[in-house]
Amino acid sequence: MNELEKKILKVATKAVKEAQIDSLQRGIANVYSKNKRLYFQLPDGTITEQVPVLYQASS
Repeated sequence: MNELEKKILKVATKAVKEAQIDSLQRGIANVYSKNKRLYFQLPDGTITEQVPVLYQASS
């Protein structure tokens, strides 16, 4: 990895972390995927596979 790639990755990583913190502060869960499974990080820090009400489709 060259120096430009390292700098871009550093800026992008910082932006993602800031966006994650901002979402949690606004009460919005962060969503992650691992091995085709979704995980939700709730604003209180809990990590769960249960879909938060905010993300459930209304019928």
